[in-house]
Amino acid sequence: MDTNQFTRDYFDSLFIELRHFDAVLPDTTFELFGETFDTPIMTAALSHLDKTHPNGMAELAAGAKKANAVMWAGMGSHEELDRITATGAKTIKIIKPDIDNNIILKNIEHAEKCGCIAVGMDLDHAFNHKGEYDNIFGEQMTPKTLEEVAGFVKATKLPFILKGVLSLTDTSKCLKAGIKGIVVSHHHGIQDFAIPPLMILPKIKKAANNLEIFVDCSVETGMDAFKSIALGARAVSIGRALMKPLSEGGADAVAKKILDITAGLKGAMSRTACAKLTDINSSIIWSKSGQKLSL
Repeated sequence: MDTNQFTRDYFDSLFIELRHFDAVLPDTTFELFGETFDTPIMTAALSHLDKTHPNGMAELAAGAKKANAVMWAGMGSHEELDRITATGAKTIKIIKPDIDNNIILKNIEHAEKCGCIAVGMDLDHAFNHKGEYDNIFGEQMTPKTLEEVAGFVKATKLPFILKGVLSLTDTSKCLKAGIKGIVVSHHHGIQDFAIPPLMILPKIKKAANNLEIFVDCSVETGMDAFKSIALGARAVSIGRALMKPLSEGGADAVAKKILDITAGLKGAMSRTACAKLTDINSSIIWSKSGQKLSL
């Protein structure tokens, strides 16, 4: 089973009911970790984009800054993170589960010094498809225990985000570890037959208490963002949909793409009488079989 295609198909199997009474121009203002953004459309935690565009990660960040959107940064050097945050983009740094916890702690410390608004880890990158410990550009990864993750949380004053949550079991452990936010994600099909994020999102939302919930994987349009928010996400991350704009037009094209997706979100909000993001809820969503997906 192609996990990414199944995820795309699940997005497309969801429908929205229209509501026209008392509708107003929608406001997509989004607040996160003490910062205010114009849109809940964020970049994904990408990395190694220099072949896509010279100084690609910083250029992506400059685009996020122009759109007043959240920038996420994946694997990369300290110098690259310096260039990213120097653009003024409000950045969340995601760190790999390196075998050496001292390296993780140094990366957390550097994220604090750079002025990142949050830091975290993509815990789902510990193994390769053969069930062996993953090795990424010569750096070996390992899974982390609940106690280890709780230690990372305590090592920083920044909110700690865990990326790659796709079960109620891990959601519960995130709460025990003191995690502040989670990314519901299968890391773009890291495993065949992985459940689509939106399929499990409503159940995670019920179990997540006050966790900030984000979604990525196959999010491409404003309608995708609308459905994600309706089912429990606070915001969504866009990855591959930004690659062509980044390659062809750099920061300006990235900003335009984020604004175009935001416009699509506004369009869905305006026709469902959702004045603000918190008005978007699951009562608007219907399944292909004709069932409401109300939480």
